[in-house]
Amino acid sequence: MTHAGTHAGFIGLGSQGAPMAQRVLDAGLPLTLWARSPASLAAFAGTKAELAATPAELASVCDVVGVCVVADADVEEVVLGPSGVMAGLRPGAVLAVHSTVHPDTCRRLGALAAERGAQVVDAPVSGGGPAAAAGKLLVMVGGESEAVERCRPVFETYGDPVVHLGPLGAGQVTKLLNNTLFTANFGIAASALALGQQLGVEPERFAEVAGHGSAASFALGRLAASGCDPARLGSMAGGLLGKDVRLMGALVDGTPAEAVLAQARTALDRMGAPLDGLDAVDAAKE
Repeated sequence: MTHAGTHAGFIGLGSQGAPMAQRVLDAGLPLTLWARSPASLAAFAGTKAELAATPAELASVCDVVGVCVVADADVEEVVLGPSGVMAGLRPGAVLAVHSTVHPDTCRRLGALAAERGAQVVDAPVSGGGPAAAAGKLLVMVGGESEAVERCRPVFETYGDPVVHLGPLGAGQVTKLLNNTLFTANFGIAASALALGQQLGVEPERFAEVAGHGSAASFALGRLAASGCDPARLGSMAGGLLGKDVRLMGALVDGTPAEAVLAQARTALDRMGAPLDGLDAVDAAKE
């Protein structure tokens, strides 16, 4: 698929967003950037990337605008705030929300974009900065097929696979469920290591064996890499995982999903990031 002719814009140049934007640039697409923190633009000095004075100015020249900030409030700030993306989004353009947020946030933005003749897709990603730099992010997309296809030349510069999951909001539902399940699996793995230790098997040795057996899991691998210390992983990822578990809890309130949510809450306790005590996640680190 040719990338020629798709002008991309990107907002949110943190540890994951910056390599995503770099992949777009390396693929030869025209790229315009804006950041809340000017320091995050330093890595693009001397490149072909253009800089916009405001999110609205960025949107006014772009076919696909990617937003990769942390939480719902951050997305609303850069999209709906003064001189936000929505003010400049041109007819036929697509806003791609790479942030992990409530599906309803994306649906509200979609309704507003439709008034301008534009569209929104939700496209949260998984894999982190290393996967972004390698072009191997998992991109989970929700939205109209036509809009998704217009975004695909951009998404495929940093994503493999890029999976269209259904209507607007489906990508967010999938990402939230994925992170809730990971958190629950982490809690179960930590519990197994603690039980083994009570029975005289060192956590590191059990993790080594289980990692080569039928009990192997990605969560167990992350726990082993952290020295079998749940709090160590919690200090790095507890806040973001807690945000996603909280969003999933709000999304499924009143439906039979208590088992996975209960396990996820227990895991957050083990990480030292109890769900009830979590403050709002800080604004995007751009």
